Amino acid sequence: MGEAGEIQLQIAGIQGQEGGDDHGQRAAGNGGACRPAATAAPLSKRLAWWAMVLVNVVFVLAGQSVATLLGRIYYDQGGKSLWMQTVVQSCGTPLAIPLLIYFRTRRPSSSSSVARPPLAKLAAIYAGLGVLIAGDNLMYSYGLMYLPMSTYAIICASQVSFNALFSYFLNKEKFRALILNSVVLLTFSAALVGVSHGSDGSDSAIPKGKFPAGFALTLSASALFSLILSLMQLAFEEVLRSDALPTVLEMQFWSNTAAAVVSVAGLFASGEWRSIAGEMAAYEKGEVAYAMTLAWTAVSWQLCTMGLMGLVAMVSSLFTNVISTVGTPLAPVIAVIFLGDRLDGVKLLAMLLAVWGLMSYVYQHYLDDRAKAKMVAEKSDEQAVQDAKISAE
Repeated sequence: MGEAGEIQLQIAGIQGQEGGDDHGQRAAGNGGACRPAATAAPLSKRLAWWAMVLVNVVFVLAGQSVATLLGRIYYDQGGKSLWMQTVVQSCGTPLAIPLLIYFRTRRPSSSSSVARPPLAKLAAIYAGLGVLIAGDNLMYSYGLMYLPMSTYAIICASQVSFNALFSYFLNKEKFRALILNSVVLLTFSAALVGVSHGSDGSDSAIPKGKFPAGFALTLSASALFSLILSLMQLAFEEVLRSDALPTVLEMQFWSNTAAAVVSVAGLFASGEWRSIAGEMAAYEKGEVAYAMTLAWTAVSWQLCTMGLMGLVAMVSSLFTNVISTVGTPLAPVIAVIFLGDRLDGVKLLAMLLAVWGLMSYVYQHYLDDRAKAKMVAEKSDEQAVQDAKISAE
């Protein structure tokens, strides 16, 4: 990851930087593109970069899908603690410690030419992100409790439209026609679910009359999630000035540790901790299944978080959100197979709109990539001609 700035991979609309940039900063208006560089990298480095992107994509899709499914199972089997579900979304941070130690000790201190930000500034960034993450996790917990999994997943697709807005103002991303079309389609996809009374139908243990609250909280959580991704991108670019794997793991560990502290404080302040023993005893599948459900939920969320932060550091917050949205069509299918959710016509139409919006986004990036590649080739030819003239003289 730390060498991403050396790799010339234009996914979309890059306003290329002419000088080498060891920190991999994006040019304004990259539309969710990968980090540019002045010279092409060796094929091995390009493949290594793509391999890391693919690994992070798998972490996001697999972790998000499994964690959401386990969260819905937790409520269906008798779990009732909103704060417990909030805690497990961030308490898996110790899983990052072995990797963080390994890569920190393996990487020479001289390999980084960027001065480390002051400790007070880092602490403020990680603590602030942690508080936002904890609040976001709590709203997602409410949404998952009050909505069928398929409905919940489709509403989460709206996070792309929120992220496009935040990226425009915070990360200087530019709108293009097909990207704007993608945002509109994904927003309509979520809105279809919101206005449909039939969306409340499910065999899951959904509290009656809670659909409006679930819809509002999930939509708010999606907006906050998008803001968090844009703020992370801003931190990587303007403060940390690095996309190296140790930097990504460090942000994951400390921001999620702060979120876990806030969540545990909420668990005790709300008094829900008193009901945990009774909740475990009353869990339909037994106490072991209760513990395993929470444990694997924590592991899945940490894998997802690692993938999200990796993609934000290597590519952009908007690209990360699009990848996260790819899981939207997957979650309802999983819910239909394992949870008995009904995939009615409205949900099917909403999923088709979400897929259409995603394809629109990807196609715009393909067009931008072709245009940029042509521009780079023309500049290379012009430079070659100029070098030949100088040599002849």
